[in-house]
Amino acid sequence: MNQKINYQKQLEEIISSLGSNTPRLLLHSCCGPCSSYCIEYLSNYFEITVFYYNPNIYPDDEYIHRVKEQKEFINRFPAKNKVSFIEGDFDKDRFYKICKGLEHEPERGKRCFECFKLRLSKSYETALENGFDYFTTTLTISPLKDANILNDIGLNLATQSDGMLQWLPSDFKKNNGYKRSTELSKEYNMYRQDYCGCVFSYNERRQL
Repeated sequence: MNQKINYQKQLEEIISSLGSNTPRLLLHSCCGPCSSYCIEYLSNYFEITVFYYNPNIYPDDEYIHRVKEQKEFINRFPAKNKVSFIEGDFDKDRFYKICKGLEHEPERGKRCFECFKLRLSKSYETALENGFDYFTTTLTISPLKDANILNDIGLNLATQSDGMLQWLPSDFKKNNGYKRSTELSKEYNMYRQDYCGCVFSYNERRQL
């Protein structure tokens, strides 16, 4: 796996090449706070549809709370270009199926990789079916998420579209992106969770 790819530079080069065009972007979002900076930044150049597909979230009321926060931020934020919202299926069984046999994997291990692949695959399918130009994810904004892994998954998915859909490379934590997301969260009084989202991270957090 390449360790020296500057995904932020790749993103900036794509943005520079757009000119007066405003492509349609499907932005997979893990939560409202992480999406805040991504939306602030990308909405200057893309017409965004936020795709909230996170069947990993536990418990159910946490999922509901996060969806609510996501919608409220989109409604309140004064984006330059239109920002829409799609909520994916909360198909928990699908998440637990891909976790089978990986229950005791550490955070950032094989289970997380399968979770990333599940969510990005659904994002790819949704973007392709609805004629988007690009798709990407907010997950790269987290200091705990490996941008190389996420971009590799996205790029591999995009190659299946025969050029109909492009992956938008990113490492949103760069250029103080994560710091800006925390500032926006405070500004909009957003709920910031203290664990990634799944039952495994939930239990690990409670044991600290």
